[in-house]
Amino acid sequence: NYKGYTPFLDSLVSESLVYKYSFANGQQSIDGLPSILSGIPRFVEPFFLTPASLNKLSSVGGELKKKGYYTAFFHGARDGSMGFQAYARAVGYPDYFGREEYGNDDDFDGNWAIWDEEFLQFFADKMSSFPQPFSAGIFTASSHHPYVIPDRYKGVFPDGTLEIHKCIRYSDNALRLFFEKASKESWFENTLFVLTADHTNQTEHPEYWTDYGRYAVPIIFYTPDGDLKGYRDAIAQQIDIMPTVLSYLGYDKPYVSFGCDLLNTPAEDTYAVNYNNGIYQYFKGDYILQFDGEKTVAVYAFKTDKLLKENLVGQVPQQGAMELELKAIIQQYMERMNGDRMTVE
Repeated sequence: NYKGYTPFLDSLVSESLVYKYSFANGQQSIDGLPSILSGIPRFVEPFFLTPASLNKLSSVGGELKKKGYYTAFFHGARDGSMGFQAYARAVGYPDYFGREEYGNDDDFDGNWAIWDEEFLQFFADKMSSFPQPFSAGIFTASSHHPYVIPDRYKGVFPDGTLEIHKCIRYSDNALRLFFEKASKESWFENTLFVLTADHTNQTEHPEYWTDYGRYAVPIIFYTPDGDLKGYRDAIAQQIDIMPTVLSYLGYDKPYVSFGCDLLNTPAEDTYAVNYNNGIYQYFKGDYILQFDGEKTVAVYAFKTDKLLKENLVGQVPQQGAMELELKAIIQQYMERMNGDRMTVE
């Protein structure tokens, strides 16, 4: 009896490759870009706010640029907002299109950025002018607080039970119109689309108020020819996007990412990591392990115990191996960040 708010996205999911358990690696917008584009999770504090953000970094676009791809990034806010422009350029997206490049503040939402519908149409038009092949990213903003939509849609997309619901309906329709336009372009049939959220937001379902649920976001791979399609009973995370995209495109150069190639990693070996208020979290198999930096403080069977009520620490045979794997990830992260070793020379 679940009532959804994304009819178009739901229809796209049915034609895409998606994962039953998919996660963000952070809880803020500024965590999303390093995870999605560069395979870097958020540990302790936002990556953008650490000295490591000045390191030499790679990204999906940066690696594809080595193969002759044209690359660009889009964000409808004022240039420089949230550090996205500087980051995008540093990791291999030299061309950036923001509110200034859009050039019409009549379409500014008054708070964050150009409205999703107009900016996604602009995105489609710009991509049609790019030399092929190209790799382009976009960060949309209309589904953020203070949860407003254009006046012409008031009454068309009603409030729902939460403030965000009308915005989700609006953004879903904006996405529908984008795909409607893009499907008529020459590059559409030969494009891999990846859709995800930067982080979670308002929810009315108790399972999403937990240490598990507050990181649950969709990760969707869509190809118009249906080459990537299915619902996999596996774990996926934002930092898997870079290696998965590069693998699908047949990329043959070494690079650094903390995620895994979802297309060629067995379901039992996929995992997710994030950092939650001083606690490292590691999802693998049927369990989530919580680690305070020195010891495991909790283990939950998150697939069946959705509200994380029964702490199984010390009772699960997989605990030791999971803790070692998590420590290895943390060690690699800290050593690579401190030593500026996030690229392959």
